[in-house]
Amino acid sequence: MKASRIRFPALRGGLLALLAAALFGMSTPLVQRWGAGLGAFTTAALLYAGAALVGALSRQHAAKEAKLVRGDLPRLMSMAAFGALLGPVALAWGLQHASGTGASLMLTLEALFTALLARLVYGETLDRRVWSAMFLLIAGGIVLVLDQGSHGGSQLWGLLAVLLATLAWGTDNTLSRALAERDPSQVVLAKAVLGTAATAVLAVVFRDPLPTLGAAAALLTVGATGYGLSLRFYLLAQRAFGAARTGSVFAFAPFIGAALAMSMGDRSGSWIMAVAGVLMALGVVLHLAESHGHAHAHEAMAHEHAHRHDDGHHNHAHHPMPTGAHSHRHAHEPLRHSHPHVPDAHHRHGH
Repeated sequence: MKASRIRFPALRGGLLALLAAALFGMSTPLVQRWGAGLGAFTTAALLYAGAALVGALSRQHAAKEAKLVRGDLPRLMSMAAFGALLGPVALAWGLQHASGTGASLMLTLEALFTALLARLVYGETLDRRVWSAMFLLIAGGIVLVLDQGSHGGSQLWGLLAVLLATLAWGTDNTLSRALAERDPSQVVLAKAVLGTAATAVLAVVFRDPLPTLGAAAALLTVGATGYGLSLRFYLLAQRAFGAARTGSVFAFAPFIGAALAMSMGDRSGSWIMAVAGVLMALGVVLHLAESHGHAHAHEAMAHEHAHRHDDGHHNHAHHPMPTGAHSHRHAHEPLRHSHPHVPDAHHRHGH
């Protein structure tokens, strides 16, 4: 096992979560600009059509990633309902009634919902370091949201709509945790196709105005990067890092979105944003430096997912031994050892 994998198991997951956050954070002010004058359903449909393209073009060979199975369909439909229908529609509506900076910062609360649901549903451990990181991230976001919400009733309703989007995406994040070991491209494709179909039908029913060719192309591009690639990296982060920690690091996305909104001419922020940015940055650093280790036991189990043979948990034989990540059904013998770890597929023990 490589030393970096042993000493800093959270680093890979944290960096993937940061990449997902950057892509999604930058998408928010861009959606506000290119979705102006469009209906919320049309905007959501175009965003997830772009995400579907990413899922279709990045699918992996069956030997490299575990594929979706028929039993995953109910969970995928639930993910699409919360994450590809309710979430983007609420965000698109909120962006039409709130500043890009305020809406971006409100998205910080997605981390809170994700962490609490991960704790409730999966029993993920949140130690003092994680709680401290969560406090810093949420404190920064709440201070900024209160500052933005003081600018009027229209802003408040827009921010409440974005709050609904954060709850929807927090639920989506929790649902997607069970599919973290599947091919992320397949998950992105399935969720995006379901979401696009639903929102496109609703756009027709509610007679949303048709977008211009330029707006449609822009939103498709934003959807491909901010929703398709971002979701792919988010799922990979969950695989390596757990749902609660991924959600908390992902909370850096609002600050990225707010910074981009300001660079695009939004002047609704204040000096408080700098203070909140420092709080968020400290929270992310706490996560990346996490090193939780103790003696723990692995029970016998059999499952399928992409894995390597240099991580100390996959010692089964191959003839010949493959190089790099590969996927097949494999068995784990009972094992007890001690090393730093995070709540990934092999470390879901209680504390």
